[in-house]
Amino acid sequence: MVSRTINASSAAPFDLPHALPIAAARPEATEDSAFWRVVKILGTYLASLSAVLLITLIYLNEPFAKETTVGFTFLLAILVISALAGFGPSILTSIAAMLVYDYYFIPPPNTFNITDQRDWIALSAFLATAVVGSTLSEGARRRTEEARRQRREAEQLYDLSQKLISTGNSLALCNAIPADIVDAFGAKAAALFVVEGQSVFYSPGGSHCFDLTYLKATLLHKDIQFESEHSVCCVPLRLGTKEIGSVAIATSGLSEATLESLGSLLAIAIERARALEQVGKIEALRESERLKSALLDAITHEFRTPLTAMKLSVTGMLSDLHFDREQCKEMLVMIDEGCDRIDQLVGEVSEMSRLESGETKLHFAQQSVGELIDAALSACKIMLSTRPIERGLANRDVPIRIDLLWASKILVHLIANANLYSAPGEPITIRAETRNGSVVFSVADRGPGIDPQEIKRVFEKFYRGKDHRCRIQGTGMGLAIAKAIVEAHGGTIGVTSKTGEGSVFYFSLPMDHSSEVSK
Repeated sequence: MVSRTINASSAAPFDLPHALPIAAARPEATEDSAFWRVVKILGTYLASLSAVLLITLIYLNEPFAKETTVGFTFLLAILVISALAGFGPSILTSIAAMLVYDYYFIPPPNTFNITDQRDWIALSAFLATAVVGSTLSEGARRRTEEARRQRREAEQLYDLSQKLISTGNSLALCNAIPADIVDAFGAKAAALFVVEGQSVFYSPGGSHCFDLTYLKATLLHKDIQFESEHSVCCVPLRLGTKEIGSVAIATSGLSEATLESLGSLLAIAIERARALEQVGKIEALRESERLKSALLDAITHEFRTPLTAMKLSVTGMLSDLHFDREQCKEMLVMIDEGCDRIDQLVGEVSEMSRLESGETKLHFAQQSVGELIDAALSACKIMLSTRPIERGLANRDVPIRIDLLWASKILVHLIANANLYSAPGEPITIRAETRNGSVVFSVADRGPGIDPQEIKRVFEKFYRGKDHRCRIQGTGMGLAIAKAIVEAHGGTIGVTSKTGEGSVFYFSLPMDHSSEVSK
């Protein structure tokens, strides 16, 4: 259900006398229900009198029945009627039973004339017992009904609380509260006024059932306000001295204790949602600051190294104009490599930003495992010119559905990472095998391995092992980018490592079964 919300400051307030009564919305339904209530009441009274008549007929046909037996039977019937039908029918039954008992069963029969004083005492005792028994039975019945009603309302409050707890967004919560109240308690309509933002939220179709001024005025009172003309109750929402708002409910029939509990529950739920939002904003801000700090540290460190080399080369060339051609070439090569390194860093940061924001659109097509590995090795040709590559492919022709350009970058980043941490001359092993409808790729090196305490953080942005931060160049972005690309393809990525023996980075990509279906 979607509730309607308006801003109170811009809404034209209704005049209380002109607020639309709930009953006026469906007059036919109200008249029908009133008619059937009258029929039910009359039926109850007729049934009570019928019970007296039935007992009378039974004992009139039993000439040997004793007066005490008849009296106790009438008393039993009166207690049963009191328990089932209430105080009114039981009193009517008591009077009718007394008259019948006097007329037919107290001598002389068939007359209201009582000649024996003891019969007067017996008849008075009978009537007193019937009335007292009816009163006690009615009290017990009301207490039972009250207990049932309280239990039912407590269950309704509990169910409502579960719905309120499941929502952590304050705006969504306020929109849902009126409809949830209607569903939970069977009310005709509900409305919620929130002080913060001066907004009003209505249950579906309930915007014309409440007076906005009345909702605001409720905050001036500590107690629940009842507007009897329109069968509306209004409950202020407060936490201590803080005013949260107010809630209005039309024809709910809830007890005052339940309404107070409802007000406290709604106030707590709204404040809880606001607190969760605030905590979320603080956590997001903290994470943003952490990432900014990490980005600044990484960029500062990574920019400084090539910039230092470039600065030294340029300073040397400017200070001494007698460098030979070979020396000038070496300095220009250092400047060129520094520019490439800075360009790589900026490119990786931009690439990661686009992947996280969802701006990158992947163009999926059917490719083979061999095509993906060949594309990655081609991009790493210069990097791996002096390092042997070992391949272990179960089937080069297994089809996978990927964006070849982006998927090849996964292997490029993993191969570049293995190249950085492997000793010169040590091979890098690339494998691919099918498993449970996916192709699992792995890149293994024979480097120093990863500390077990750091293995869970290797895919974090800008994270680099504490033992290699200064010794090995890198931005700490490659593995994070590879992870983002794998997840964009619907796959998973992970690593296993053993200190001193090397690491194996692996990732999965879904197989393409469309070719099999077409066959």
